[in-house]
Amino acid sequence: MATIDLIVLGMLKKESMGAYDMQKQIEYRNISKWVKISTPSIYKKTIQLEEKGFIKGNIVKEGKMPEKVVYSLTDAGEKEFERLMLEISAKPIRIFLDFNAVIANLDNLSPETQKSCVADIEENVKTLKTCLVENIREKEAIPEISEMGMAVLQQQFLLVEAIEKWIASLEKSISK
Repeated sequence: MATIDLIVLGMLKKESMGAYDMQKQIEYRNISKWVKISTPSIYKKTIQLEEKGFIKGNIVKEGKMPEKVVYSLTDAGEKEFERLMLEISAKPIRIFLDFNAVIANLDNLSPETQKSCVADIEENVKTLKTCLVENIREKEAIPEISEMGMAVLQQQFLLVEAIEKWIASLEKSISK
């Protein structure tokens, strides 16, 4: 998937690191909340990108720690990173929200079950908003967090607020 390629290449553009370190960065930056990316996909992706010549792995041993592979971007990887940035930014924007499959089928349920499904979605959105608020607060205090990183968090927060308003209107229409 081009998005995962871009995330991995972008991380390595900033600094060389191992797949484990990439996964920790993805967790820390909450990337998996807005891009479908898993721990196994990072490891698989590093192997694929190395096979294509976009990254190069070097085995490193630090002190008594076991050996690990530290990846860095190659010249071809730099070009691929830029190509993906231009390609993905030019594509139409699609927002996939898994819960829309539930919304599309609400009318196939009893009114009580409809309300229950919407309440579950609403609760999950509130949980996401709480996580985002905590994450934004935490990251604002760290000067190393880039302005663009904060912009993504702010975007996610605005989307959550919009979804909350939309859910309130949906609840009204279900209650009719």
